[in-house]
Amino acid sequence: MLLAVDIGNTDIVFGVYEAGEPVHIWRTPTLSGLPAYHYQAFIQLQMLEAGVSAGRFDTAVISSVVPGITAAISDLVENLLAIKPVLVSADTYPALRLEIDYPHELGSDLIANAVAAYTRFKRNCVIVDFGTALTFTAVTGDGRVPGVAIVPGLMTAVKALFNNTARLPEVPLVLPETAIGKNTMHSIQSGILIGYEGLVRNLLARFKKELGQDAVAIATGGLSSIIGTLAEDFTDTDPTLTLEGLRIIGEYVHTRKPPAGL
Repeated sequence: MLLAVDIGNTDIVFGVYEAGEPVHIWRTPTLSGLPAYHYQAFIQLQMLEAGVSAGRFDTAVISSVVPGITAAISDLVENLLAIKPVLVSADTYPALRLEIDYPHELGSDLIANAVAAYTRFKRNCVIVDFGTALTFTAVTGDGRVPGVAIVPGLMTAVKALFNNTARLPEVPLVLPETAIGKNTMHSIQSGILIGYEGLVRNLLARFKKELGQDAVAIATGGLSSIIGTLAEDFTDTDPTLTLEGLRIIGEYVHTRKPPAGL
């Protein structure tokens, strides 16, 4: 069995894979101030309830964009499973070439997204990850990552309005029927959600043009289905794409064999 851990700014997601297929996915909030045993208690409880024994795991792989807790999560995984986990970085998966100025600045979650998308489609791809940050990652059909675009995520934008203005409330992310807002909540929903609809479409179009030919668009992340009007802009929507990429990377490091066809 394989344990994939995606440490994000909002949540930590644990994915359990057996024979390449996901069998359990567990999610808990990312709280940097808590001791490591808080997360260990969480994962042990999930494993107990699922009937999963620590001794069944032979591979563990971790992506983290929260440096302050990376070591603690890595240590608890190693102590719990008696396996040294793979920490994903720019050097971990050489089958995909990172053609950016400073490869080690690229988030390990974006590397995992690129690996999963390229393995699945083997053609030009644009991965849009609707998370704490809204990211666009370009992957070419011959296995290169030419670059990325990053903007504040949907919830991050809402929280920024709420935290930095005296009278604007925090509102639910519900797509309004009209762009012209009739009240404060409606107006914020319009500005954020309909505004981001245009932002996503514009960046997708620019990425596809710069890739030089038609590209597959894949949506992922916890908020990937919030803007329903974008559904037809994506070939695939997969909220677990990052975990799938981590699985592929973990299996590669464990066997030193890339997926068939790469």
